[in-house]
Amino acid sequence: MAEYDSTEFIDTDFQAHKSPTPFAATNDPLRAPTRDEVDRKVVEAQQKLAELKRAQEDLERERASLEELRRRQLEFQNGRQEMVHNLTRGLGLLEEAEFNSRRDAEQMVKTIADFRDALNKIQNVHDESWTKENFHVELTRALTTIENARMEWNSARLKLPALAGESAQKKSESEAVLTPVVSPFANLSFGELCKIGLAMTWPLLIVALGALGIFVAILLRH
Repeated sequence: MAEYDSTEFIDTDFQAHKSPTPFAATNDPLRAPTRDEVDRKVVEAQQKLAELKRAQEDLERERASLEELRRRQLEFQNGRQEMVHNLTRGLGLLEEAEFNSRRDAEQMVKTIADFRDALNKIQNVHDESWTKENFHVELTRALTTIENARMEWNSARLKLPALAGESAQKKSESEAVLTPVVSPFANLSFGELCKIGLAMTWPLLIVALGALGIFVAILLRH
């Protein structure tokens, strides 16, 4: 019995003219794409665009976060430099002011004591008890007391801004313009004015009378 040959039932002419398989068609670079392939590529492109958009959004958020971080770092650096400068300068100014205040306070304590001493000396001058015999001596002593107090006052004004402040100076100037000058003898009576005039002129009268006596004596000798 002859062996079975499977090629005896295959039509070689039919196999030669049979259309290519779908798999072979997809590998043909010159073949036009089908609609399914175009649709599939459109979907793939849309998916890629969506992925790129998400990646872009992620990058935008990361960029915004980095910019905010950079802004805060810059704010920290500038703020630190600003406050170091301000606090260092402030400490220097306050330490200097504290030293000056302590020095002024010590000077004020001394000046207060000197002022009280000078005020007591002036108040202890009782001109109503002066006599003709001690008038010159007491007057000289009183003027010396006044001059010492004036020197103490002027010295304190140079050392203590509270006594020579601009506001106080302006106030005194405005008061000087608005307040009329009052004579120190305005409130004295006529009798008191006569006493003062006599006390101030009697030494001159004595000198004049002495000179007149000398002149008369010279005339009598001749």
